[in-house]
Amino acid sequence: MKRLLVVAHVPSPNTLRLRDAIVSGASNREIEDVETIAKSPFEAGPEDVLIADAVILGTTENLGYMSGALKDFFDRTYYPILELTRGKPYALYIRAGMDGTGTRRAVQSITTGLKWRPVQDPLICRGDWDEAFISQCAELGMAMAAGLEVGVF
Repeated sequence: MKRLLVVAHVPSPNTLRLRDAIVSGASNREIEDVETIAKSPFEAGPEDVLIADAVILGTTENLGYMSGALKDFFDRTYYPILELTRGKPYALYIRAGMDGTGTRRAVQSITTGLKWRPVQDPLICRGDWDEAFISQCAELGMAMAAGLEVGVF
């Protein structure tokens, strides 16, 4: 059984819906050999990352940067996992009221330092709320879990 860790900041009902869509997609009934574990950035720690085979990160865009919660997660986990998680596949989704550029750059800077491997370009749910964000997140979760199950990642 492979493990997919979802570390997502969900400060609002809509960001909770995005995280739930990621988990729902990753838990598709056709995907049998992947366990999906979702935690807030404040709950997740180095041990969670170490036992995960892949990670999906979710954050809001806060003043052109990642959420303080996700930054806290990286502050607490970076050095304990630095030498142990090279090449770990990850994906990123951002709920951005503006363009998400600074948020993407900040997260990618940290994941590059960790030497994690992005499996796709970040999903940026930008602008006013759009119900299509839900299906986009579900597709991301399903693609990540399916790729993990068949050994693509």
